Amino acid sequence: MLQRPRRILPAIVVSQFAGTSLWFAGNAILEDLRREWSLGEGAVASLTSAVQLGFIIGTLIFAVMNLSDRFSPRRLFLACSLLGAASTALVVALPALQDPYAPLLLLRFACGFFLAGIYPVGMKIASGWYREGLGAALGYLVGALVVGTAFPHLLRGMDQSLPWTTVVLGVSLLAAAGGIVMYACVPDGPHLANASRFDPRAMAAIFAVRPLRASAFGYFGHMWELYTFWALLPLLLAAHASTHGIMINVSFWSFSVIAAGALGCVAGGIASRRAGSARVAAAQLAASGLCCLVSPFAFLLPPAAFLAFLLFWGAVVAGDSPQFSAITAAAAPKERVGSALTIVSCLGFALTIASIQLATWSTSHLSPAFWFLPVAIGPALGLLAFSRR
Repeated sequence: MLQRPRRILPAIVVSQFAGTSLWFAGNAILEDLRREWSLGEGAVASLTSAVQLGFIIGTLIFAVMNLSDRFSPRRLFLACSLLGAASTALVVALPALQDPYAPLLLLRFACGFFLAGIYPVGMKIASGWYREGLGAALGYLVGALVVGTAFPHLLRGMDQSLPWTTVVLGVSLLAAAGGIVMYACVPDGPHLANASRFDPRAMAAIFAVRPLRASAFGYFGHMWELYTFWALLPLLLAAHASTHGIMINVSFWSFSVIAAGALGCVAGGIASRRAGSARVAAAQLAASGLCCLVSPFAFLLPPAAFLAFLLFWGAVVAGDSPQFSAITAAAAPKERVGSALTIVSCLGFALTIASIQLATWSTSHLSPAFWFLPVAIGPALGLLAFSRR
């Protein structure tokens, strides 16, 4: 008997959450690694960028080879979950090496590569079960991505005396379990269809079709800010605590602020039913860009008010993501929707490498209160381009 979609969605969401917990595992233990391995100030940018680069290359290769069409998506999800978990777990063996930093970057790159078979493939699995209400289902999946991204910080914050190796192995086991749950509990859906082959000519459509171009550049502005905010958040929290002479559980609050993005995704999805995706995306992008601009003043606030500000920022900085994806899919030529989404996604993640490098430069040359002022250029230009749709 065919399982009902409402029983399938929780399994997909749990699996997506578990798999994407690999994304920021390196960032959650960064301070431990910096102390033990004497890493420099640029380590946060290098670690994050390695994952992003792996995801970009993985997404393109998966699309060009049409892997999610040639093989069962849930089997591909399982394989990538196990391989991503293995590449993360191997980090615990690196201290035995004389110079563990370069192998660490390679392992984080490999993790990003296999994440290309988790996040996008999880979306395709959901689309096989939902013909009606797919937008709402994808909203939950993006929310799962956000919480999964934040989870290593929670694991680290629950007991700050935990060895970093325990955190890494815990996240790896969780990701592997997520792949097993997807394979065991989610059969291929009744609406699963082969996508059209990847078409690099869709790049021309992005710049030729005005609504698609506007949506893509709005998304680029969103991506310029999103992963930079997530990557530097622990450093910002630690700097604020040091400035105000207080103790704070940086890992726990990093989790809370990033996870607030799940609420932004769900709330944005609900609001889009009445206001439309374009208005919701523009409002959230404007709100997060404004947070960048006022961050120097917010840094002066007492701890409780500053944390409340960060929770709001965490919600709006991620909440526009599913709306931009929906707009891009609707604006792209029907025969090139998959290719357009792949190209826009890859270009967006490529921008995060540049924005993270710029923001890391700011941490060495600017006061913590001003770290995110250069980041505001992304949302500003994204809004300007999006307004011309």
